Amino acid sequence: MQEKQIIGAVQMTTGRKMSANLFEAERLIKELANDGARLIVLPENFAFIGRVDEDLLNIREADGEGPLQRFLARVSRELGVWLVGGTIPLVARDPDKLRAACLVYDDQGRRVARYDKIHLFDVTLPDVEECYRESAIIEPGEDPVVIDTPFGRVGVAVCYDLRFPELFRQMLDSGVDILAIPAAFTAITGKAHWETLLRARAIENLAYVVAAAQGGFHINGRETYGHSMIIDPWGSILAQVPRGKGCVRSTIDRVFQDSIRRSFPTIHHRRLKCRV
Repeated sequence: MQEKQIIGAVQMTTGRKMSANLFEAERLIKELANDGARLIVLPENFAFIGRVDEDLLNIREADGEGPLQRFLARVSRELGVWLVGGTIPLVARDPDKLRAACLVYDDQGRRVARYDKIHLFDVTLPDVEECYRESAIIEPGEDPVVIDTPFGRVGVAVCYDLRFPELFRQMLDSGVDILAIPAAFTAITGKAHWETLLRARAIENLAYVVAAAQGGFHINGRETYGHSMIIDPWGSILAQVPRGKGCVRSTIDRVFQDSIRRSFPTIHHRRLKCRV
């Protein structure tokens, strides 16, 4: 494992034309790959955001087969990058719902992990007429995911998961070094909490965080916050892009991370464990 490697995150303002979304995603992945990034994270729903949430049901794929899965496999293989594939809609046990699945591919185009979003965004935002009910169409996942990669142990979480630190503590118990977080935070919640939550997850777990967001106005009338960023284990923001389409990249330094974990060993001072 190399001591220093470049990682990156893609930011998009996804619409309902899938071909255009995939073209833009590939363009930004190539930009990062050409700059040396070898671990790249896509945002939540990178391939499609429709007029209503139910539109996602129309593009569900069976696990292991479908155009979105082929896209992720091809791009990771052709560019020689590890790709955390945002989320795509996969068939659920409930025939009327989908799984918001984050698939991870290695640099040979092989799928090495699948994480299904566990925490679903069922909220009404204060003081505005915005109501979200992800559980109406999404079936929640059950299990955290942490995998071995050339960059360290990578854990995956999606958007609303960020508000549940017990999930990240379970990943820490599995030896996580890097947290990959695809998201589509609303403009309101993003402005209030996005940076704070990301930095908290980095600090309390002494882990790198690479967060890929949606950022801008979408055809469904909603606005996402953007501000994709990479954060080091001390909580410092290494790179950030505000809104719109773009990407961020930074170097992760495992020697620095190891030194922080030795000299400031909060993760070894825990007295309480999460109960499953």
